[in-house]
Amino acid sequence: MSWPLEEATDSVAATRELAGRLARLCRPGDVVLLVGELGAGKTVFAQGFAAALGVQGPVTSPTFALVRHYRCADDSPVGSLIHADVYRTGSPAEVADLALAELVEEDAVAVVEWGDLAAPALGESALVVTIGVPDPVGDARRRAVTIEGRGRWADRAGEVAVALERAVERGAS
Repeated sequence: MSWPLEEATDSVAATRELAGRLARLCRPGDVVLLVGELGAGKTVFAQGFAAALGVQGPVTSPTFALVRHYRCADDSPVGSLIHADVYRTGSPAEVADLALAELVEEDAVAVVEWGDLAAPALGESALVVTIGVPDPVGDARRRAVTIEGRGRWADRAGEVAVALERAVERGAS
């Protein structure tokens, strides 16, 4: 298996399911960058990701807070989820000031909305999830999801592909 991997979802529930499958693969220190236009489903993805890690309570876009911290369930592969939205930052330097890379060093995973803006400040190691709406007029629920791993994710394409296949088998796409 090699990058990029592509998948499609046809509902909010299917996008959350796909995100949950990827969340279960995460290890402490992993960074997931979410890329897509406004309304593409980045926050929906983050909600599914958080639910799979056992985060309790609502997960909302941290657009104004910029960063939210969530405790994960005891049986989660990570202790906490750092959820960031860097849309309102003006530069990679402002993203660097958020210290996201330092926050994930211990027992956390970071999910960063508008990840393309954050990538220069977060280093080479990330799982980049690009979410698009291929036909907003015909079927606005459908999402095209492209996944690519860099750095510590580079050798995990097979693992991610297996997780995606399981999502398809359960009818999530």
